[in-house]
Amino acid sequence: MKPSLASPFTPWYRRLYVQVLAGMALGIATGLLFPRFGSTLKPLGDTFIALVRMMIAPIIFCTLVHGMASMGDLRKLGRMGLKTAFYFESVSNIALLLGLVTVNLIKPGAGFHGHAEPIAQTASPPFHPASLLGMLRESIPDTLVGAFISPNLLQILVVSLIAALAIPHLPDGGRHILSGIGRVSGLLFAMLGLIVRFAPFGVFGAMAFMAASHGTDALLGLLRLIVCFYGTAILFVVLVLGGILRLCGAGLWAFLGHLREELLLVLGTSSSETAMPGVMEKLERLGCRESTVGLVIPTGYSFNLDGTNIYMTMAVVFLAQATGTPMDLSQQLGLLLVAMITSQGATGVAGSGFIVLAATLEAIPTIPIASLGLLVGIDHFMSVGRAVTNFIGNAVATIAISRWEGELDRESLSKRLVTDLAG
Repeated sequence: MKPSLASPFTPWYRRLYVQVLAGMALGIATGLLFPRFGSTLKPLGDTFIALVRMMIAPIIFCTLVHGMASMGDLRKLGRMGLKTAFYFESVSNIALLLGLVTVNLIKPGAGFHGHAEPIAQTASPPFHPASLLGMLRESIPDTLVGAFISPNLLQILVVSLIAALAIPHLPDGGRHILSGIGRVSGLLFAMLGLIVRFAPFGVFGAMAFMAASHGTDALLGLLRLIVCFYGTAILFVVLVLGGILRLCGAGLWAFLGHLREELLLVLGTSSSETAMPGVMEKLERLGCRESTVGLVIPTGYSFNLDGTNIYMTMAVVFLAQATGTPMDLSQQLGLLLVAMITSQGATGVAGSGFIVLAATLEAIPTIPIASLGLLVGIDHFMSVGRAVTNFIGNAVATIAISRWEGELDRESLSKRLVTDLAG
C-alpha cells in the first residue's frame, strides 16, 4: 500500500489541499489584477506538468505489472476471485462509459479556447475498423527499451501487459520479481509525493496565466467541468451503486450513514486509502466475512476506482473540446480502450489521479499534453470527488460480493443498518 500524502492529524495550514486552494485563489487574483505579471507565470505551471510527465512511464509500468500480475494470483483464489474480477471490470466500464456519454452530451469544454498550442482543424475521418488496427500496430515498439522513451504511451502499456502476463509463468511464480517491482513502485510514489508538494506553486502559475490571458470566461469553463463531473459522479452513485445496494437489500442513504465517519475522513484528506481500516471493520460488522473484506477492499483500491474512471474520460474529452481538437468515434473508442488499461493498477493516493490522466492523454497524441495545465488548478476539487466515489464504490463492491457469495441475507443487512443509524 502506498503512503497517503495527508493525515487527519496534520495541522490545517500544512494540508496540501489548503495550500492548493490558497495557490489557486492567489493565482486568480494575480491574473485578474496584474495581467501583465500573471501572463509571465506560465512556466510555473509548465514545470509542474513536466515533473508529473517525467514520472508517467515508470509508474505506469510498475503499477500495471505489479497489479495485473497480482490479479493472476487473485484468479487462482477460485470462484470468489473470478466474481470479484468480473464485478470490478463491469462496474468500471459502466463508469467509463457514463463519463464519456455525459461529456459528449453536455460539452463543458465547447467554446473554451484553451491556451495550449492551436490544433489544425482537419476533417475527422469516418470511423473504420482499419483505424483501430493502425493504432494497434503503432502500439508495438521497435525495441523493448524504446518503449520507455517513446512519446507513444501505448507502447509502454503493451510492454507492461506482456510482462504482467509472463511473470506468473516463472518457476517461482515471479514472487521475487514482483517484490522488487513493488519496492521500486514505493520509491516512485515517494518521488511523486515530493513532486505533488510543488502543486500549489504550479496551480498559482497556471491559474494566474489563465486568468490573465482568458479572464473570467476560462474560469467559467472550468466551473462547468467541475459541475458536470460532480453531477455525473452523483448520478453514478445514486443510480448504479444505489441500484446494486437495492438488489442486495440495503438502502443507499442508510449505507452511507453507516460509513459517515469514514466519508468525512476521505473528504478531509482527498484520499480514499485513509479510511481503509475503518471501512473494513464496519463491513465485517454488517456481516461480511473477514476473508471477503480482505480480498475485495485492498484489490478494489487498485482495480475498482469508479470516480477516477469517470473523471478520466470526461477530462480528456473536455481538453479536446477546449483546445478545438476533433475526436471522432474511432478515437473515442480508442480512449475507452486506453482508459480501461491505464485505470488498472491506479491507487487511492492523492496525486495518482493526475498521473493516470496524464498517462491517458499521452496515449492520444492529437491532444497537446500542454493542455493539462488547464486542469492543474482544479485538480484538488476533482480529487475530492474521485476519492469519495472510489471509496463508496469499493464499499458497495464488498457488499455485492458478500451477497453473491451467500454470506449476507437482505433482512439481516437491512436490520443491521437500521440499528446502526438508531444508535
